[in-house]
Formats: sequence, structure tokens, C-alpha cells
Amino acid sequence: MTQLGFVKMTLELLLTSILMLLIPATEGLRLRFIILWVIMQFWSGRYKHKALLFSDEMLLLVKSFGGFFLISMLMLDYSYGFPWQQFGSLILLIIADLAGCLFINRWAHIWLWDRVKHNALIIGAGPTATQLFNVCKTNRFSLMDVKGFINCNDDPFFLHNYQEIEEQEMPIWKFKDIEKVIHDQNIDSILIAIPAMGRTDMKRLHNRISNLVDNIQFLPRVDGQINFASKINDFDGLLMISTSTGEIRPLEQLLKRLMDILGSIPGMLVLIPLTAYVAISNRRNGDTDPIFFVQERIGKDGKLFKMYKYRSMIPNAEQVLKELMETDENIRKEYRENKKLRNDPRITKAGKFLREKSLDEFPQFINVFKGDMSLVGPRPYLPGEREDMGDIYEDVIGTKPGITGMWQTHGRSDVTFEERLDLDSFYFRNYSLWLDMTLLLRTAKTIFSKGKNNGAK
Repeated sequence: MTQLGFVKMTLELLLTSILMLLIPATEGLRLRFIILWVIMQFWSGRYKHKALLFSDEMLLLVKSFGGFFLISMLMLDYSYGFPWQQFGSLILLIIADLAGCLFINRWAHIWLWDRVKHNALIIGAGPTATQLFNVCKTNRFSLMDVKGFINCNDDPFFLHNYQEIEEQEMPIWKFKDIEKVIHDQNIDSILIAIPAMGRTDMKRLHNRISNLVDNIQFLPRVDGQINFASKINDFDGLLMISTSTGEIRPLEQLLKRLMDILGSIPGMLVLIPLTAYVAISNRRNGDTDPIFFVQERIGKDGKLFKMYKYRSMIPNAEQVLKELMETDENIRKEYRENKKLRNDPRITKAGKFLREKSLDEFPQFINVFKGDMSLVGPRPYLPGEREDMGDIYEDVIGTKPGITGMWQTHGRSDVTFEERLDLDSFYFRNYSLWLDMTLLLRTAKTIFSKGKNNGAK
């Protein structure tokens, strides 16, 4: 158990013991409940610090509390009928205890940050290293405090240069000085972020640093062959990896559909005041065209459906785009590469507000309720984009398109068309209900952050 794990266990056990006093039960039953609670927390591995994201910790909490609830129900006395009072008390205890544990976990990482963090060094200074640094910087749950980067280019130790070096927020040191950097910066974790590095160079690199730090992690080059559904097997001394497409099983399909229906109903209720706002705003600006924009999109298994959106562009948007592309080479190049314009002059006043707040897609809750779309899924692509999608098309149509997804929570307007396809392929091949829940939480966080940022200006 880590130091952080001990602190979390102590605080959580204290909270659980206090809440347990509220359950109408004998002292012996309360004691058995507490012992069971402790066993389930250790069974789930919550205090080993294997969770690198807050969502990972939430999953462990759901598993541990779910197991605690199921087993505790077997410990109740059913001699005089169903113990409704104890059942209700257990439900309330689990809800309160789960919320308290989430609070303790969130703030324990902040309170103890300076004492339990890992001083990390990223080997590499290219795009992948930049992305890894940004994750470490915004994700305090991983406890990675990046001190800087190592540039491996133009060093005789390596056979090749593997990446284009980018300007970084933190210092970039030469590889020849790595031993001195590790000593001076008190580094205990090394993160290798050069996926393209060859096997020979990777082996030599690992041999050189293996005795310098306790923890070495690396981002591999997978090229879509390995995903989170893959399994590593010991095949009589050979490391064998079995891959999977992450196909949605029937039970998951049922639960996903149920979640879509329950989520779409409040979404459609929000449409009422939102539609009134758009109608008033458009008419004030002399726009009397229809509020909604209906367009054919590619659905599951390639079936076309009519998708609803708020019309956020001027009525003759397609003609204006055609004229812009004919007269402006930069606009023509940007649209052909990304299928959208960063600063689009065709957007209306109401449309700008809707897009900034990610509200322009709210009418898609109607599509979700009808079953054409899901709350979470790949981006709903246009039929005209079919040829540009290549082999990834089969992954994209493997599940229903979503209002939100990987593309919305990982860059949105900042990613290229090819990157969006890769994100959608990742979603299909790594699908799980937990991934859906994580992406929904991240979407809510993104919208909330936009609201705070806009309000601060």
C-alpha cells in the first residue's frame, strides 16, 4: 500500500464507520459490514495507485461498492419478511459513502501532491511527448510532475532521428546528459514518448536507463493493431497478444439504448426554451428561414438518416462556401483538408453562441430518442465524405453515431479529418459502457469549462 493509499483508506474507513452507525442493525452486523467494506476495497485494488485517471478510480469505486452491496444483502435477516428499513438504509449509506470517497480521493491527490508526486522525465520532445505532457499537466490524479524533456535527435547513441522536435513549456535536455538530469532533478519516473523508435534503439535505451529510476513507462507504436480489449497471454514463454474489435454485446446494446432514451428526454425538454431563443434572435436579424437544419448523415451499418441541428449558418451557406472556395485558395485548402473552416463567415449571431456553448447539436436528442443516433458514438459523417474515410469506414458504421464522442472530448475543432477518423475507430475498437459514461462526463466538463472561461473574459 502506498502512502497515499494509507491516507485514503484511513479517512474512508472513518467516514464509513460513522455512516454505519445510522443503519438500524446490531453491533455485530455493523462490524461485519465494515469488515466486508474493507475487504471489497482491497479486492478492487483501490489502494495500490493503479488508477491513472479519476474515471479509473470511479470505476474501482463502483466495483467495490457494487460488490459490497450484493454481499451485504445476503447478510440481512429475512426471517420476518424483506427488511425494507435496512435495505433503504444500505442504499442511503452507499450513496453517501460513495460521494464522500469521491471527495476524499479528489482532494487527497491535491493535499498530498508535494509528498507523493513522481518527478517525471519525458524522453522525446515531439508531438507525442507534447500530448503526454499536456495529459500529465491537467491530470493531477496520475501524480506525474514532469520536469522536462530529453531530445534524442542527433545523438550518436541512436541509429536514427525519429521525431520532429517541438518547442516545449519545460526544459529540453540532450540525451548525453540524461544521467546528470536524473540526478539533479531527482527523477524517479521516465516516460518514453517516441512510438516510432526502432527495436534496437529502444532496447539500448532501456538498458541504459533501467538502473537509473524505479519506474519506466513507454507509449508503444500500435498502428491500430492493439486496443484496450486486447489480452496479453503467456504462450509457453512467448508473449502473444490477442486483439478484439470491442464489439457491443446484446446486453450492452440494451443498456446503451436504455441510457439513450433516459438521456434524450431531458435533452428534448431543453429544446423548448432554446428554440424560442434561436427563433427570436434570427428574426431580430432579419432571418426568417427555418430554425432547424435537416441533413442526411451516415448511420449504423451505412444506413442514411435525417439528422436535426439548429441552423447556425445563413440561408445560402452552401452557395457562399462555393464562392469563397473559388476566390480564396487558403479557404479552399482548409476546407478540403478538415471539412470545416476555423473562422467561418457564414455563421449567424445565434449560431455563434450555440457553437461556442456546444448547443447547436441539441436537436439531435430527437434522433437519439428515435434510435437513429446515440448519446455517445462516432461523428455523424456526410455521405459525400464516404470516399475520404477509406478502410476506417467499416469501424465508423459499426455503431450508431453520437451527439458526443472521442472527437468532441479530444480536440473537437482542433483535430484534422484524419485524426477524427482515428478517434472514431478507437471508440469502436475499445467500446465499453464505462467508456460511454467517461466521455459523457468529459463532455459535461468541457461545456462547463467553456462557460466559465467565456464568463471570465
